Amino acid sequence: MNPLQSDSLPPSYFDKLYSEAPDPWKFETSEYEANKYAATIAALPKERYRSAFEIGGSIGVLTEKLQARCDRLFSVDVSELAQNRAKERCQHLSNVNFQIMPVPEEYPDEMFDLTLVSEVGYYWGWEDLKKSQQCILEHLEPGGHLLLVHWTLYARDYPLSGDEVHNSFFELIPNKLRHLKGQREEEYRLDLFERV
Repeated sequence: MNPLQSDSLPPSYFDKLYSEAPDPWKFETSEYEANKYAATIAALPKERYRSAFEIGGSIGVLTEKLQARCDRLFSVDVSELAQNRAKERCQHLSNVNFQIMPVPEEYPDEMFDLTLVSEVGYYWGWEDLKKSQQCILEHLEPGGHLLLVHWTLYARDYPLSGDEVHNSFFELIPNKLRHLKGQREEEYRLDLFERV
């Protein structure tokens, strides 16, 4: 954990990034991102999900790929600038809904059979990570899947590392989660869990 940064990063942090560059992490053009997205979709054990929840959908590049496996996909972000681009990208898709929602302060009041936390967990402080875990568990159906994908290199601004985020979910085994798959690449890791 970054000792200088124990609170979650505020929405203003992301609005500043998106106002300076419409795709600050090169989601649309990076080979790294394309490969990671392919691995993310390939890790899903079911061909089809009834109701999926994407926390931190950003500009919707992964959202667009994920929706092909979902009857319904609910994607949230804290940045209106990012989400407006995601809505534009996915405007032709009737199974995707968007909302500005700061998790864990807010969380949808429904159950999901898939929750995706991709490149967002390390923006939470430790306390918000724990609250988010609780919300995720309460709204993930038994047998439902939780997929975590995070960059694992050091980032000065981030309250947590990707490894800290993933390792904290391993603490929920075996009572609340079962680990189905783990994959570690040079710059990211992926872990798939099932709700017990």
